[in-house]
Amino acid sequence: MNTSTFEKKTKRKIDWHRVIALIGFLTCPLTVFAQNYKEPVLQDTPQTTPVQIVALDECDPTTFNAALGQDFCKNVTLGAFTTISDLFKQAANGMPDPNWDFEPDTLRVRKGTPIVVVDQGGEPHTFTEVKHFGGGFIPELNSGESTVPECENGFKNLAVARTRILQGSQLQVPSLAKGDHYFQCCIHPWMRVKVEVHDALHGKDKD
Repeated sequence: MNTSTFEKKTKRKIDWHRVIALIGFLTCPLTVFAQNYKEPVLQDTPQTTPVQIVALDECDPTTFNAALGQDFCKNVTLGAFTTISDLFKQAANGMPDPNWDFEPDTLRVRKGTPIVVVDQGGEPHTFTEVKHFGGGFIPELNSGESTVPECENGFKNLAVARTRILQGSQLQVPSLAKGDHYFQCCIHPWMRVKVEVHDALHGKDKD
């Protein structure tokens, strides 16, 4: 073997070792990163800012106040009025006025998150928890549904009276247990909200 051939083989070996060393240097930081990487953990704490539910309606002050008393209806909409006779007529026909509504209709919150219901409509409402949706304490507005037990006896029922919201006021909902909760207005029973309460851990509910 001549000197030239030996030098070429030696040089080839040295180049190969350099490649191996370079690969090791480049992959080392990735290995360290993989060993130290931890999946982000979602904080299992309730939201402290209250979640708002809004009660809406379009009562006509003239006809509502004539039937139910002065200042009963304080409509804040811009010219969108439903008379009291039309409200009862629509409910009797099984098509209650959709402008009497809670927004949103479904709410999903983490356990411990405060909920506030604000009456931005023109007349009083209730935000009453019920086992199942159904009729309220005014049969003519029930569209054929039977009054649910939680709404019976109207405001003589203390549980109903405590959930009344006057126009422009708000109601704080007590801390809810995990699971599904159903709320409706005992006056206008088509105003309904389902509140889903869950525990969050890694994006899933805990058992």
